[in-house]
Amino acid sequence: MKAIAYRQSLPINDDQALIDIDLPEPQAQGRDLLVAVKAVSVNPVDVKIRASAPPADGAAKVIGWDAAGVVQAVGPDVTLFKPGDEVWYAGDLTRPGTNSALHLVDERIVGHKPRTLDFAEAAALPLTAITAWELLFERLQVSRDKALTGQSLLVIGAAGGVGSILVQLARQLTGVTVIGTASRDDTARWVTELGAHHVIDHSKPLNEEIKRLGLPPVTYVAALNQTDHHWPAIAELVAPQGKVALIDDPSAIDVRVLKRKSVSLHWEFMFTRSMFETDDMAQQHQLLDDVAQLVDAGVIRTTLGERYGAINAANLKRAHALIESNRAKGKIVLEGF
Repeated sequence: MKAIAYRQSLPINDDQALIDIDLPEPQAQGRDLLVAVKAVSVNPVDVKIRASAPPADGAAKVIGWDAAGVVQAVGPDVTLFKPGDEVWYAGDLTRPGTNSALHLVDERIVGHKPRTLDFAEAAALPLTAITAWELLFERLQVSRDKALTGQSLLVIGAAGGVGSILVQLARQLTGVTVIGTASRDDTARWVTELGAHHVIDHSKPLNEEIKRLGLPPVTYVAALNQTDHHWPAIAELVAPQGKVALIDDPSAIDVRVLKRKSVSLHWEFMFTRSMFETDDMAQQHQLLDDVAQLVDAGVIRTTLGERYGAINAANLKRAHALIESNRAKGKIVLEGF
């Protein structure tokens, strides 16, 4: 089967940074689905792994953690799906990735694809939807009672993949005032279209931007990128007894600055459930089915930003380069082998 892999961590402009290869077809065992991949999207985690985790002994490593496709075969213990089902999912960091024509994935982290989306539109959403949902409702524990108003959520990096779905979930399913950050006119318009009540410029001190708009201290902060850069401002703008959730990897932050306000700090990593096979691993199956229903009801829309053509090494290299530039808007999707 066709796949895209890398054998060593190289700059994305190197010819060997990502390569087209052929691999044996995998076989479904246990609770695995064998999925014929129709579309994939590219996330910052793809770039991070490619650049910093070289395979042992030059072996070919397949990455990619977002896919939409069709179930081709099922393992003997599968109960949630059957061959022919259209599915979407974000995969498992400890297993080969989705940049292959056929892919094995545990059914407990797979959802039924939204009926109203094509495969490319669907592939844009799983990883970011899981991350945004878990961050908002499980880490920050924001109430889904829309009548509970008076609280606010600051989404730092609101135009990116996670931010684009987080803004929608917060605006559509909760009563919080949503404040998104963006630094360009086009990304600010994007964040506004997704439902943010206010958009501020993250190229400026965020605490000063909040004050400029006359907004009160922020109840919840979702720090999606450059957390170490924004950390002093976050500590100042967050409300007493507020909550901060992170998804990036800041080099160093002093959490002691949160103490006097009794602010809690939370990490969100959507691979935790699959990595440790937690007892509630199947929550991600239910979560993706719930998001699919919201999409089909017109409550949430795809965050597809650009279609980059067929799934091959050349197009994936282009996608990785755009992610590395920090200028992506929404998600980059590739479709078909």
